[in-house]
Amino acid sequence: MFSLPLEHGALAPATARHGARPVLASWGLDEDEIYDTLLVVSELVTNAVTHALPPVALHLYAAANDAGCGRVQVHVSDGDPQPASSAWAATRPDDEHGRGAAIVSALADDAGTTGDMDGLIDRWADLSVA
Repeated sequence: MFSLPLEHGALAPATARHGARPVLASWGLDEDEIYDTLLVVSELVTNAVTHALPPVALHLYAAANDAGCGRVQVHVSDGDPQPASSAWAATRPDDEHGRGAAIVSALADDAGTTGDMDGLIDRWADLSVA
């Protein structure tokens, strides 16, 4: 397991990718698997800092079955499902919005959203890896 608290702002997706890359490599993912996983990380973190309130955190989990097939779970938690007033998000052009869910769906085997009793929202995606 790997966890990384993130700043709620424009640098969060890059910080998340930078922190996750060496972890994914240490888990034995190849470059294509790392690329796909980092793209999902970036999309989920961008969603959190654009559409929710702090705190924001990245959590990665790895698992393997007896046949040697594995999966990586990407979880991004945020503080509240209500839109945040973010100067950064408000300045993004309209054509830079709306593709994140499609990208996550295309790369992940499964994805979803769960909430907890503390009011945090967890957006997650499962990806198969060799």
